[in-house]
Amino acid sequence: MCGRYQFTADESEELTKIVKEVERKSQLTSWTPGEIRPTAFAPVLLPGKKAPEAELLTWGFKTTKSLIINARSETALDKPLFRERVMENRCVIPAAGFYEWDSEKRKFFFTVPGKHELYMAGILGFFERKLCFCILTTAANSSMAETHDRMPLILDKEQIEPWLYDASAVKSILHLIPPQLLRKSMEAQESLW
Repeated sequence: MCGRYQFTADESEELTKIVKEVERKSQLTSWTPGEIRPTAFAPVLLPGKKAPEAELLTWGFKTTKSLIINARSETALDKPLFRERVMENRCVIPAAGFYEWDSEKRKFFFTVPGKHELYMAGILGFFERKLCFCILTTAANSSMAETHDRMPLILDKEQIEPWLYDASAVKSILHLIPPQLLRKSMEAQESLW
């Protein structure tokens, strides 16, 4: 599961470019990078005419019954709410990393080793007359399993364009084995002195 993630461009040229593109296009002058929570605006990569384009969208599908922020990649093609969106309305959610809590409510931050950004597979939908996104999740790999049994479906940079543009690649991407991640505790360290 992914319930919060970090979009901070300080150390990433790629995320900095996305911020600049969003600022240039967006009418939301108060948006700033940071910890992204459900229902917040966040940069998302959409299929453009020549290359992926960044837009600010709202995180979560607000249905009459609930707010849906994640969809299971393994069953997305079987669910009426997700099936068509997976085949026709895909997006990529860039981030510096994501947060997860373990069973003892300890918060951890996960990143891809050696990189300052990661890319999560997502889908798009119109809810309450605005375009929103939902993050696809998959079974946790060994780097995540100690903390949670689900994790975002993470794409390599080379998989971004196939995910956005190539419907024939969708089924194989939905069943990717995610990369191993680094885990950092977000609990405040206490001094012994």
